Amino acid sequence: MKRQFRNVGFVIIGLMLLISGLALVKLLSDPHGLLLALPYVCIGLGCGIFGHGMGELISQKAIKNHPDIEKQIEIDKKDERNIAIARRAKAKAYDIMIPVFGAFLLTVALMGVDLIIVLLLVSAYLFVVFYGLYYRVKYDREM
Repeated sequence: MKRQFRNVGFVIIGLMLLISGLALVKLLSDPHGLLLALPYVCIGLGCGIFGHGMGELISQKAIKNHPDIEKQIEIDKKDERNIAIARRAKAKAYDIMIPVFGAFLLTVALMGVDLIIVLLLVSAYLFVVFYGLYYRVKYDREM
């Protein structure tokens, strides 16, 4: 029941963001600065949050009358093999993300994009790298 309430909240918040983004696109005649991108950020976040909440609600409703399927899904989520596969896939994705994101940063910087955008991308890149480094050191000490 608590999960269903949370997912209904996601649907409502997503719809509110989506509608407010569409309203901002229609109502703002000459946007400048932050208002230039804000409507589209609201639309994107709204669609994502709405889709997540609605997908979870549909999934809950689909397995509601089938406890055997629900039990099998729960087993699959907790299966050690599936967890190991998911972690290995994440590690591979991280390994490829670092050079791809680095090349993207270099490309954006060479294109002459505003410095603030480049610095935001660099800070996000460094956050991910230092986050990975932190956990590498932490796990190295534990094991």
